Amino acid sequence: MKWFSLPATDTQITHKSRLWLYGLAIVVMIFLIIPTLLVIPMSFSASQYLEFPPRKWSFKWYETYFNSAAWMQATATSLKVGLLTALLATPLATMASYGLHTSRFKNVKWLWMLLLTPMVVPHILIGIGVFYAYVKLKLVNTLLGLVLAHCMLAIPVVMLVVGSALKSYDMDQERVARSLGASPLYAFWSVTLPQIKFSVVSGAVLAFLTSFDEIIVAMFVSGGDNSTLTRNMFNALRDQVDPTIAAISTIIVLITSVLLILTQYIGQPKSN
Repeated sequence: MKWFSLPATDTQITHKSRLWLYGLAIVVMIFLIIPTLLVIPMSFSASQYLEFPPRKWSFKWYETYFNSAAWMQATATSLKVGLLTALLATPLATMASYGLHTSRFKNVKWLWMLLLTPMVVPHILIGIGVFYAYVKLKLVNTLLGLVLAHCMLAIPVVMLVVGSALKSYDMDQERVARSLGASPLYAFWSVTLPQIKFSVVSGAVLAFLTSFDEIIVAMFVSGGDNSTLTRNMFNALRDQVDPTIAAISTIIVLITSVLLILTQYIGQPKSN
């Protein structure tokens, strides 16, 4: 086939020379995707227990989920917390990344490491620390407490994404705008931000997903009317394994996939 002899990169490496790499990528993708794909058919099982493949197909577990007031309340809480986390963490992380990127402080890398600490510290330690702090502040089982805790986890993620974009951005463009009389805020808003908007949007989506999928910290600081969807899923999985969990997992996968696809669509350059 002619395709095998065509160059795959600018270095003239052919597709035939990279077949091993394509094969490895396919194996890795299968390894990552199969567990997710197994959950989807299990969610349509008519059985009282999780089974694969389903002997009978049914939408009963989706009906159970959508007709349950407890599940709907937990879903609404997770969506609200995720949205508020994204709205709060994204501008804070963007400003922090921009400030550190333009800083002339000699040891700025240590500040980066400090702000990224929540990514490397086990979440169970964060959950314990936040719980004891919230007990004093009376923020346990509150929406505000959950949003603040999730912002602690989401800000480092957004900082990494925005920081990477700023490293490849030519700051001379902003300097030119400022030399022509633009204020620092206006120069950032009209020159720099449009250049890194895809990374900011991607960071916001990741902040939402970080909150929406998080369970460990939520186990410590959420509960009652402000219990999250993932916390309720864990409790249901611990008490009784039923396909409702698979149905909810399928919906979460769908939400995540749609958000990631929309992010890629927003990031595409507009054709003239």
